[in-house]
Amino acid sequence: MQRRRLPALAATLCLPGLQARGQAPWPTRPVRILVTFPPGGSSDITARLLAEHYSATLGQRFVVENRAGAGGTIAALALSREAPDGYNLLLSNSAPITTSPPLYPNLGYDPQRSFTHVTFIGAAPIALVVNPAFIPAAELPSLLAWMRAQPSPPAYGSSGAGAVGHILAEMFQRRLGIALSHVPYRGSAALLPDLLNGQVPLAFDTLPHYVEHVAAGRLRGIAVSSPERNPMAPALPTLRELGQPELVALNWVGISGPAGLPPAIVERLDAATQAGLRTEQVARRLAEHAITPTPLGPAAFTAFVERDVREIGGMIRALGITAG
Repeated sequence: MQRRRLPALAATLCLPGLQARGQAPWPTRPVRILVTFPPGGSSDITARLLAEHYSATLGQRFVVENRAGAGGTIAALALSREAPDGYNLLLSNSAPITTSPPLYPNLGYDPQRSFTHVTFIGAAPIALVVNPAFIPAAELPSLLAWMRAQPSPPAYGSSGAGAVGHILAEMFQRRLGIALSHVPYRGSAALLPDLLNGQVPLAFDTLPHYVEHVAAGRLRGIAVSSPERNPMAPALPTLRELGQPELVALNWVGISGPAGLPPAIVERLDAATQAGLRTEQVARRLAEHAITPTPLGPAAFTAFVERDVREIGGMIRALGITAG
């Protein structure tokens, strides 16, 4: 009797339905998304928007955790040490992947080999903005004249050492022969109040945080760092238009996991991300933060990172830019 039942039992174990239950597709429990900057900035908002979409479409809760500091490298290092099981992800961006590695020695991770870069989402420009109560300049030539006339280097704010705004400001100084004093903040949300009250008279930071204040006259926009004007602030010229074609810098964002993320998880996460970017709601919310969805899959995103690390990271080293 027992021998006759064994083939039936073996056949039952091989039924497709039972196999599927034994190998449930990822995710089967909540997933954490690390964000490299504090709450309130464009990276944080993008991560929360995607977390909402993932939770609705992938059947598990996606939770955002802000791990700010050291130009995004604290969050990136933490992610690089996680198991590649799909339950810890990073809203990767320019700072921890491209601009911070040349500034911080002995990071403990490699921007290419330590991660699986899943989906490139899009990019936002940096805006050069001033407080008109402290700086009378209304356009770039008069701003340069004002800077050169000051008895000591004027202070400028950025969202942190290693952030794209910091790197653009350092390039700006070297290209134009200007001396400025860097005041790094822990994110845009911390920088904005000090810019509005004049603690720092100008800033290089991601555009969307300042559009409302520029429109109200509390701040004055001078230029943006994108190749073309941004629809969020079409009146602001690009630095390229103003005769500075080399001053192009974008704060890009993407989704990355630890190195060795299984292909099945990469494929499902990439598909979910790209599907979200095609929805009207997600695209509109990203546009509100000056990000035009430009989805790139794993191979194209990985190639983009390799090129960005080589070109932008190489330029940072060549210019001798430091984290100060």
